[in-house]
Order: sequence, then C-alpha cells, then structure tokens
Amino acid sequence: MLKFPQGFLWGAATSSHQVEGDNVYNDWWKFEQEGKIKYSSGAACRHYQLYPDDFDLAKSLNHNCHRFSIEWSRIQPQENEFSQKEINHYKEVISALRQRGLEPVVTLHHFTNPAWFTQSGGWENRKSAKQFLAYAEKIVEALAADVRYWVTINEPLIYTHFSYLIGDWPPQKKSLLAAYRVRNNLARAHILAYRLIRKIYLKKNLPLPLISIASHTQAITTCRPNLINKLSCFARDQLYNFAFVDKLFRAGTLDYIGINYYSRNLVDVKEWGIDKFFFQACGDNCDPRERNSLGWEIYPEGLYDLLTKFKKYNLPILITENGICTEDDHQRWRYIQGHLESVVKALGRGVKVIGYIYWSLLDNFEWDKGFRPRFGLIEVDYQTFERKVRPSALKLAQVCRTSILE
Repeated sequence: MLKFPQGFLWGAATSSHQVEGDNVYNDWWKFEQEGKIKYSSGAACRHYQLYPDDFDLAKSLNHNCHRFSIEWSRIQPQENEFSQKEINHYKEVISALRQRGLEPVVTLHHFTNPAWFTQSGGWENRKSAKQFLAYAEKIVEALAADVRYWVTINEPLIYTHFSYLIGDWPPQKKSLLAAYRVRNNLARAHILAYRLIRKIYLKKNLPLPLISIASHTQAITTCRPNLINKLSCFARDQLYNFAFVDKLFRAGTLDYIGINYYSRNLVDVKEWGIDKFFFQACGDNCDPRERNSLGWEIYPEGLYDLLTKFKKYNLPILITENGICTEDDHQRWRYIQGHLESVVKALGRGVKVIGYIYWSLLDNFEWDKGFRPRFGLIEVDYQTFERKVRPSALKLAQVCRTSILE
C-alpha cells in the first residue's frame, strides 16, 4: 500500500485544438485545410460545447484539478482584434471547474498559434514575445481571480523540434538557425509573461499564483556503457531535460516545475556526427520493453530518475502530463500504476511532487497522427461524440479518492 500526501492534485489534461473542434483561426486549421497536414481536426471532441458534461465526468472520477489550454486564435483572431465573447467563454469554463471543485491549471500556449501570427513570422520573429504578451495580458486580467496555477508554454522544445527543425508541424520549416531563434523567443516570452502575470495579481491585490512551463522530459539511458554513449547520454540529458529549465530558473521565473513524461531515449551512438551524437537511438532491441500504440517504450522507472534529478531546483514539481495511447485498457492501468509507484518512491526521497495530471481526459486529435492514438481515460466515439469511461479511469478514481495505491 503506497500513500500520497494530503492536498495532492489529481486530474487529467486536454488542449484546445485537440478537443474543442473548429478552431478555424489557427495555423493548424489553415494547414489542415490546405492539405499540408495529413489529418484534419474538424469537430474534434466537441469539447467547446460539451465541456460541462466532460467536467461532470472528471468530478465523478474524483479529480480535484483539471489542466486545459486557452485557444489563442479564438481570443485574438486578428492581430488588432480581441474577442470578448471568447474571453467570456473561458471565464465560463473556469467557473464550471470551480463549481465542481476542480482546480484549474491553465495553459496559455499549447502548440497552436493564430494564423496571422504565423504569417507575420511566428516565433522566429523578435516581436513574437511582445505579441504573445498582448494576448496573455487580456487572458490573465480576465481570469486572474479564479486561477492559481498557470502554464505559460507547453513543451517549448517539442514545439521547436517539430515545427522548425524537422518540419512536420506548422510552419513546417527545417532550419537549425530558425529553431535556435524560436527556442530563445519562447524562453523570452515565458520570462516576460511570468513578470506580467505577477504584476497583474499584485495590481489586483490577489495572492500570487504559481507559474511555470510544462517541460517535455525523457529518461535518457545508455544502451551500451561505452564512452561515446555515456557522453551522448549526458549531453542529451542537459540539452533536452535541463538547459531550458535552467535558463528560466536562473531568471527567477519558475514557481514550480511542470513535467511531461512519457518514455525514454535509449542511446546507442554507432558512428560519429553531430546528428548521430544527439539523435541516434538503439535499434537492436537490447532492452525489450512494452510499447504504446505509437511505438514509445514504457519505462516508468525513468519518471523516478527524472524527479530525483529535478529535486536540485528545490521547487515543487507538478506532473503536468503522463499517459499512454493504447487500445488495451489493461495496459493503460499498468502504465498508470507503474508511474504512480515511481512518484511515491520519489516522494519518499524528499522530492516535492504536488500532483499528477494524466494525459488525457478524453481521446483526442493527436496532431499529425490524427485520431487513431487513444490516450483518453474517457473513450470518445468520433461519429456520435458519446463518452464512455474506461475501467482504468475507475481504478485511478479510487486512488484519487483515497490517496492510496494498492
């Protein structure tokens, strides 16, 4: 029997474009309509209309928090146009969460951008941080009184990698220089947004909120313990897991650390070259593991290793995403159980983990993979939009209710 601390946050997450449907003003929608992306989000899960029902389900599963994102392109469909109607919609979303006893964890940027922003240069542009700040100010001014936890940017390095380095996501660029600029502008946007949010709360005489990013992390281990693999493992760990967080930490702009964790990177560098040193993985199946439906390894012990490493910052840690896409719900529960065991183990080592948010509440549009991957605690029928709670969700609900993992 493993016990979690009193006041622990339990919940699940969504992001606007993946569940709301009909986000017609953002860059993903534009690229989908132009055929530049293989799959189209369409009506997605119709969460924009059905969110009260979805929150009822979350409450029935004993969740006490919910992470979601604001769709920037709804708030600011054109550069000089802000929609009070859409701001009011998200105020209603927050109110619906509060009425059900769910703590909102609000993300300002989860991969999508207004089409006008992308067309004006996007995150490559030096003025991008200032453009983001204008949107952030509108939202925080409107929602501050009811929000305690903010995530400014979701997985900045994943966004940079897929949008500007390998070109799978809008704006579909492949440039190391562009990726470098985007990474720096995203860091600058967070730092400025952090200061702005605190300023707004102080102005309103509200208790200061907790602000962070949601950082994508990977357990990075060597396949064979030779020198080049050890060096590569160390370099990747610093580059992927810590360099961006270090920068924000040194700037004094993290109140907690948001960690997204799914899998590991098994390093096996067989030939020299920068790309091989930073990207080559084991292809010999030398440490066979279960995999999810996208082929990612299931490696729960990696979450424990990362949590103990992040302890050095002496900040609270919120697991902002952890989940599995699978058609086998027994596998989903094994995944959750294994990762919760790692959380309890880290808590025993003095790591200040304050919550666990599963990805995701609903099956959803999984970006360039379409609707096939099933991450949800709740199954969605994309023809009828009927919701069906999975057995794994009920098992997790028991843990949420008792704070005990048996």
